[in-house]
Amino acid sequence: MSATGAGGQPDVIVIGGGIHGCSSALHCAMRGMRVLVLEKDYPGRHASGVNAGGVRQLARDFAEVPLSVLSMALWHRIAELVDDDCGFTSDGQVLVAETEEELTGFRERVRKLNDLGFTHEELIDVTELRRLVPAVSDSCPGGIVSRQDGAAVPFRATQAIRRKAETLGARVLEGVRVETLARRDGVWTVATSAGAFQAPVVVNAAGAWAGRIAAMAGEPVPLKVIAPMLMITERRPHFIEPVVILRGRKLSFKQFANGTVLIGGGHEGRPNPDTNETILDWAKLAESAQTVWEVFPVMRGASIMRAWAGIEASMPDHIPVIGPSARNDGLYHQFGFSAHGFQLGPGTGAVMAELIATGATNTPIDAFRIGRFQHDPPQSAAAP
Repeated sequence: MSATGAGGQPDVIVIGGGIHGCSSALHCAMRGMRVLVLEKDYPGRHASGVNAGGVRQLARDFAEVPLSVLSMALWHRIAELVDDDCGFTSDGQVLVAETEEELTGFRERVRKLNDLGFTHEELIDVTELRRLVPAVSDSCPGGIVSRQDGAAVPFRATQAIRRKAETLGARVLEGVRVETLARRDGVWTVATSAGAFQAPVVVNAAGAWAGRIAAMAGEPVPLKVIAPMLMITERRPHFIEPVVILRGRKLSFKQFANGTVLIGGGHEGRPNPDTNETILDWAKLAESAQTVWEVFPVMRGASIMRAWAGIEASMPDHIPVIGPSARNDGLYHQFGFSAHGFQLGPGTGAVMAELIATGATNTPIDAFRIGRFQHDPPQSAAAP
């Protein structure tokens, strides 16, 4: 029996079974570590399983770009990595400019990315925009395309990564809620609703609940719990291949092979993380529908069949917390992806395993340190 089985002690305990927690478990297991994943519900229950499935490097915060590029390379061989293609398709993503002023800003963004050595974002004029997205409004003057981007099926991807991690020896416990966290003599004790578990390393990948785990370790953060909303339409004749996003107004737009169209982009409902419930904001959903009506005339008259929201963690600066604890040895954080973390899952898991195994990573993650939110005197979660 694996040492993560009954009576055994794992090398790493991962708190949270979303795509990030499962990815870290997978990559740690690939490096020969014994891994235990603790999930309060089941993998993919929240943000990881109910998001829009966008796999994009496009329009990332500059700090996220190196990690996103690393992760995209893994997405393009995801079937090899997890024995399942996760529904990944690479038809590109297009950021549409609605005005000439917006297009000027896009031009400057691409120039800055090129100066940093990245070429995945390409400025396109109105002719190329019409070729890629024929149904877009005639008023749109151009945009940016990232041709290697695409989309995947979120719940399928999360479960595939989880299964591959288990194949390599990781153990996943569902329905286990973390109650306390403490470190003594180089070992973390994680007290849960299913008993206590111990390991020298803990990864906090608890999503919307990660702030509570960080606070248990004496590292409170200004995490906000959000509920990004999505809608899906009836089936329509096929009219678009790439995923389309906007920045001036909130929109993410993807047509599936069966003709249905997924509409997202960041409008939020009201979450209740204590009950796992979300309440939809119908006025904001109507605003999202109005944006689609204006940008894609072909969608006028389409019926909305269903709407829903996930529960996710957002940080004040809209970039995640990734890396070692600022106050406690053997604790790592991986949360706060602010409604755009799905694509980063494979790459962040690889970086986390690299950090744990070697103490360093070649991928720049300094901008994601948890210490950027901490200004009070250091504390310790270690027992006396």
